[in-house]
Amino acid sequence: MSAQIDIRLLDIGVSDTVAAMIAAGEDMTPAMRDIGASLVTSTVRRFEIEEGPDGSPWPKSVRALAEGGQTLTESARLRQSITYIAAPASVEVGTDVAYAGVHQDGKTIKPVSAQALTFRIGAAWVTAKEVTIPARPFLGIDEADEAEIGAILTDHVGEAAQ
Repeated sequence: MSAQIDIRLLDIGVSDTVAAMIAAGEDMTPAMRDIGASLVTSTVRRFEIEEGPDGSPWPKSVRALAEGGQTLTESARLRQSITYIAAPASVEVGTDVAYAGVHQDGKTIKPVSAQALTFRIGAAWVTAKEVTIPARPFLGIDEADEAEIGAILTDHVGEAAQ
């Protein structure tokens, strides 16, 4: 994946019961699937509200300022690409879109084989020696995600105990 978060149960301070289940070889894949689906939903929601997992608003893109609309949603390709991969003790949430990391972390882009970058904003063509794309983090875990992960694990531990 081009941008991802990897959640390992033993790394996020899960209960002793869950840790013991994992240590005993219990397959937590069903719980990981539920956690992955929940995190995909919360990540997609960040595109709708245009803010990162820490609650910070995303800087508006030049396109959104010039043409209206939302940042990071012109084609919705990035938002629609968010997916997860579940394993027995972990889940990865991310995307395989090549430019995802640039938007997640921010980056200054410079031309490789030309004097300048040329791109379109609205109907106008613009030339620049470099373009700085600010970080607009969409992947991550917020407090609501942490609570939901806890609830999912509690449900699965309860089912396993029956």
